[in-house]
Amino acid sequence: MRGPNEPAPAIRKRSVVIGGHKTSVSLEDEFWDSLKEIAAERGQRLFDLINVVAEGRDRANLSSAIRLFVLNYYKQMRPSR
Repeated sequence: MRGPNEPAPAIRKRSVVIGGHKTSVSLEDEFWDSLKEIAAERGQRLFDLINVVAEGRDRANLSSAIRLFVLNYYKQMRPSR
């Protein structure tokens, strides 16, 4: 968690192709790095994983869908309490 005097993480816009259409996602570097790690762990190319996330999302925008995917991925890795 950030302290009160720490700046918010920078959000960068990145171009991706979803279903043959170019679009952009705005993500913090930490989410982008985590998404790359997940793709590598799953033996997928990054953009293939992004397409999987895009296809499985509800009406949420793609950036939000990616953040939720990353969060849920790591939550599932936690040991049961």
